Amino acid sequence: MSGKVSVAIVGANGYSGEELCAILARHPSVSVVAVTSRQHAGKPAGEVLPRLSGVGEFSKLVFSEPAMHSLLGSGAEFFFLALPHGLAAEYAVPLWEAGKRVIDLSADFRLRDAEVYREFYGDQHPAAKLLPETVYGLPELHRDAIRAAKLVGSAGCYPTSILLPLVPLLKAGLIDSGDITVASASGVSGAGRKAETALLFGECNESLRAYGLPKHRHLSEIEQELSLAASRQVTITFTPHLAPMTRGIHTTIFSRLAAGASAEAILPALEACYANEPFVRVSQNLPDTKNVTGTNFCDISARFDARTGMLILLSAEDNLVKGAAGQAVQNFNLMAGLDETAGLL
Repeated sequence: MSGKVSVAIVGANGYSGEELCAILARHPSVSVVAVTSRQHAGKPAGEVLPRLSGVGEFSKLVFSEPAMHSLLGSGAEFFFLALPHGLAAEYAVPLWEAGKRVIDLSADFRLRDAEVYREFYGDQHPAAKLLPETVYGLPELHRDAIRAAKLVGSAGCYPTSILLPLVPLLKAGLIDSGDITVASASGVSGAGRKAETALLFGECNESLRAYGLPKHRHLSEIEQELSLAASRQVTITFTPHLAPMTRGIHTTIFSRLAAGASAEAILPALEACYANEPFVRVSQNLPDTKNVTGTNFCDISARFDARTGMLILLSAEDNLVKGAAGQAVQNFNLMAGLDETAGLL
């Protein structure tokens, strides 16, 4: 594809939306032609997002209302939806029907089954007819399908940190798919930019707490993709925690080896799987969120506890980059025929 690709960002003032703006404003092959926000309509982009003031043409943009006629008239070829679940589908449907290509950062198009969506999100799926047309947006798992897709449901933050360590091992039959327990900790930005008492500095600082038990919404897409990898239904135990940091996810996974599998095969299997992946780093080093902050990397390692017979997998990522905006841009690069790493660190 020659020249710059025109894109629009719908819902550009949340944490993920702002991160998306920051990446795309500096992307060498992108021209951002529209950014929307009901709250900030009419304001210059550089005023709403001071970190991007003076950054090329982006800072000269003016936020607009997310009206469909203006979006379709913007000239954008690709649309990023950084909106809450339920609302995203209201935009995805007419954009898809107009032949546009859409990358949705919400949960609306991550699941294949509308009934699973209803079970975990509490509402009927707002656009069930499009589910057969969508691709789950985790490039390391579905790269070829993403390239050809018109509508991609970009993978969630917790799922990315869990699926990347587990899927290769399930596919290789190295771990017991019936015995998987996960504990993750996320920075406060994972809850989104909203005024809520539980998210105030005084509530989160110097505190660590579990939440979303026992059935966090992200379990739906995690179990969907693990089941595909294992070729059988996989159900896991998942406990997320809110950590006193702005951004980052650290995940610890406990599992048993499959019958006949060797602990010495685990790390080499992960290394072989991700040897040519630009954004997955496998090493002996234990993952640390500080080493992935601001990047699109997911760091993975593994240990085997011979005393208990337990395999321990660990990962770290930036929830706003590989867990959201960076992942969306990685998907976009594939869809647009660009270098997959363009604009990403």
